[in-house]
Amino acid sequence: MASFLYRLGKFSYRRRWLVISIWLAVMVAVGGSAAAFHGTMSNNFTIPGTETQQMADKLKEALPESSGGSASVVFEAGESGFDQAKKDAVAAALTKLQDLPEVQAVVNPFTTQEQVDNGAAGIAAGEAKAAEGKALLDATGAQLAASEQQLNAVAQQLAASGLTPAQIDAQLGQQRTELAAGKEKFDAGTKEAAAGAATLALSKRQIEASQGIRFVSTDNKAAVAQVQFKTSINAVDPAVRQEVQDIVHAVSSAGVTAYASKEITEDVSEIFGIAEIIGIAVAALVLILMLGTLIAAGLPLVMALIGVAVGVGGTFALTSVIDMSSISPMLALMLGLAVGIDYSLFIVNRHRTQLLAGMDAEESAALATGTSGNAVLFAGLTVIIALAALVVPGLPFLAVMGVAAAATVGVAVVVALTLTPAVLALIGRRLISKRAWAKAAKHNAEPGHEAADREREEKRSSGGWGGMVTRHPWAALVASVVLLGALALPASQLRLALPDGGSEPVDSQAFKAYDLTRSSFGEGVTGPIVVVGEFPEGLSENDAKNKQFDVADQLRSVENVIAAVPIALSEDRRTAVFQVIPKEGPASAGTVQVVSDLRAKGTAIQDDLDVQIGLTGQTAGNIDVSNKLGAALPPYLAIVVGLSLLLLLLVFRSIVVPLLATGGFLLSLAAAFGAVVAVYQWGWLGGIFDVANPGAVLSFLPIILIGVLFGLAMDYQVFITSGMRESFMHGESAKHAVRSGFSHAAAVVTAAAIIMVSVFSGFIFSHLTMVRPLGFAMAFGVLIDAFVVRMTIVPAVMYLLGEKAWWLPKWLERILPDVDVEGAKLERSDRSKAGSEELVH
Repeated sequence: MASFLYRLGKFSYRRRWLVISIWLAVMVAVGGSAAAFHGTMSNNFTIPGTETQQMADKLKEALPESSGGSASVVFEAGESGFDQAKKDAVAAALTKLQDLPEVQAVVNPFTTQEQVDNGAAGIAAGEAKAAEGKALLDATGAQLAASEQQLNAVAQQLAASGLTPAQIDAQLGQQRTELAAGKEKFDAGTKEAAAGAATLALSKRQIEASQGIRFVSTDNKAAVAQVQFKTSINAVDPAVRQEVQDIVHAVSSAGVTAYASKEITEDVSEIFGIAEIIGIAVAALVLILMLGTLIAAGLPLVMALIGVAVGVGGTFALTSVIDMSSISPMLALMLGLAVGIDYSLFIVNRHRTQLLAGMDAEESAALATGTSGNAVLFAGLTVIIALAALVVPGLPFLAVMGVAAAATVGVAVVVALTLTPAVLALIGRRLISKRAWAKAAKHNAEPGHEAADREREEKRSSGGWGGMVTRHPWAALVASVVLLGALALPASQLRLALPDGGSEPVDSQAFKAYDLTRSSFGEGVTGPIVVVGEFPEGLSENDAKNKQFDVADQLRSVENVIAAVPIALSEDRRTAVFQVIPKEGPASAGTVQVVSDLRAKGTAIQDDLDVQIGLTGQTAGNIDVSNKLGAALPPYLAIVVGLSLLLLLLVFRSIVVPLLATGGFLLSLAAAFGAVVAVYQWGWLGGIFDVANPGAVLSFLPIILIGVLFGLAMDYQVFITSGMRESFMHGESAKHAVRSGFSHAAAVVTAAAIIMVSVFSGFIFSHLTMVRPLGFAMAFGVLIDAFVVRMTIVPAVMYLLGEKAWWLPKWLERILPDVDVEGAKLERSDRSKAGSEELVH
């Protein structure tokens, strides 16, 4: 492989304009496709086959008008509360919303609250009127009974006097007709009273069911309106979202403040913000300090941006045909920038070092591609394996996320191996400053400088961090493990959920809407649970309505349920929809338990009422996704670790190195989880990281972090350990090779780690709050893994083991192919031979 990459580097150097032209054509093609074919992204984290999705599909079929996404707008009137003018302003805004083509329905909070408030009085008046009617009916019934009894007595007397029945009918016919008419009227009145009583009973049950829900706060200072769209909330166009906000914000002229909920304000159409740019700027500063010139520093950045443009551009081009979450291109962007900079940096740094040592430029570019490029290739393969394995859990949105990121990393690898040497050919000597060239020329001209270089290298490898670690390996190992163990302690309390409005920045409209709704109406109103019931066939309208309230009563009996209200019934009376308000917010542990208890209650409802229920809606769906992701973690971890162990075994031809790499990764992962729990779940250092409302951790963070951090950890393992193996393969003792290999790789790995941490840190303050904990986890994980695991634990253990670190059973050594990751076989004679050969495509 090293020989092939050497020839590839030489080809790219010689045919620079061809290679650059091909990449320009690819960029134009991808950019045009992205512009022409990109669709709308969403945060619709659904899993086919789950109860939530099945109920959503059933609802769409049976009650399409109730299947659209819903959101809320909360209005605040200030200390004076809502007067009629303010109510009219809100009503006018809601009428404008109702007129939008994309809006299905709008609930006016004031008219709805008035109906609820007047409902009790209406019920009382209805009951009083029913009582009066019953008394009148009872009196009429008694009067009719007395008249009938009197008429029968007269008929008996007439019969006793000898009159025939015909004569009696002739005399009493009129009275009997009047009595029959009275009875008929009485029966009709009785039926009407019974129907009225049934309607009154239903109304009473409706009022009782609605007692836990308010639309206008008790202090008359806040009101919440529901807006239902014709499509799912994720399919609502950003322009429509903005139009909704513009309409409701117009109430400010009446002294009312409107806050739209997260579902409306969330705009996932942009993935790049100020924070991300700052992260890249820090990375650029590190490159300048390391490489010495703006041209040299700019080269890895440009390579990374080209890789990202192609990878993320391709991702965007597919959004019209693939349902893609907003975090998919964001993850691809994060990783593409980080690895793109690092991969090019490794090659550029090697090329720069060789040029200063006096090597020919073309030979240097080819050799850098064959050696450092080989490490880049296998490091990239590890990252790609880890990301592509996100397909395995069977979660569609996660699979798309993983494949998009893996493809972008793949592009970054190809850019580093082909475009980097081509651009190095264009830059030529300008890669290095004139001062550095002069210093190198003077040094290379000194007699015996090779011996002085070796002496300086020996002194450098014995000093610094690597020297200290290898002088005190046990102390370094124990201290590192204790530190990582302490950082990992909070990880045992990890709780997963998808974010709600409470996770948004404090000054955002979404957080203010969440906070005002929570304080004025209760936390549960921010995340209602939708229950769908399947009724038996043949129910009358009255029976179906009573069945609805029977089910609602059962749902309301579940612990920590504030209210359960029937909200819709299909025309065939087979499908009913209920809204359940839990006591706590949608991401809380209490609501997770409520969802579980509601599902358990379904058995009793089936047995008692012959009604089958299922849960759907955003709250239940998010909980289902979180549970499914949690269950997918162990098999995913096993697959990623297993495949990567095989790859590392192939690369390093050692049993110990892959096991050490994997063990170190598990320590880094636990520490990263612990830090995420401490900051985002417990709120430690919340002021620094803008965590105003600590809560559950993003549900797909662990599985993504496992994939990404494992891949990046193996990057640094490859770069650090390949230097040690290169020294060992060139005849140094195993322990000395640890020092010299570390010394050669330490500076570039340190710079690469700082760059990657800087890029990821830029996403900690992203405008997409869902990305923030992910950026933090990746930045902290890379920081810990690079400096504590790869640059402390790994050299300490390798030094302690000595030659045992490179042990491989003879039978395994015979069957494993030698991929020569360190490029040991690229001797000058081989390179000269390879250089005369044409690259075969």
